[in-house]
Amino acid sequence: MAHTTSNPKIHEGRNLKRFREMLQIKQDYLAFELGEDWNQQKVSLLEQREKIDSDILEQVAAILKIPAEAIRNFDEQQAITVISSTFNDNSQLSTLINNYNNPIDAVLKLHEEKMALYERMLKEKDEMMGRLERLIGGN
Repeated sequence: MAHTTSNPKIHEGRNLKRFREMLQIKQDYLAFELGEDWNQQKVSLLEQREKIDSDILEQVAAILKIPAEAIRNFDEQQAITVISSTFNDNSQLSTLINNYNNPIDAVLKLHEEKMALYERMLKEKDEMMGRLERLIGGN
């Protein structure tokens, strides 16, 4: 079968395993979904292959509900580079940490937004009741 992997550093089997594990899917389940010719051992061997036949890769990607290109092109080193360059000055990282460490502020903000919405709804209800009273009184 034809392979479409252009980067020789990419190990499709390892990528398949990573995506499968991230989705918390067992090899047995994947084998079951692939059909009677498959078992856990065969999936394990598939994950050890550097290149996977396109038709099998397409089937596996459909079962995992991810694009086949994600498995073909995922480069762990590039992902690490992107993550490390994103947080190179720690300012964004500290913002994320502060947001995570202050859940009470987030809850208070949501509460304030809820109260403002509730007050607007009450005001609209009062206005609507006034209009209805004028309509009923006018008839």
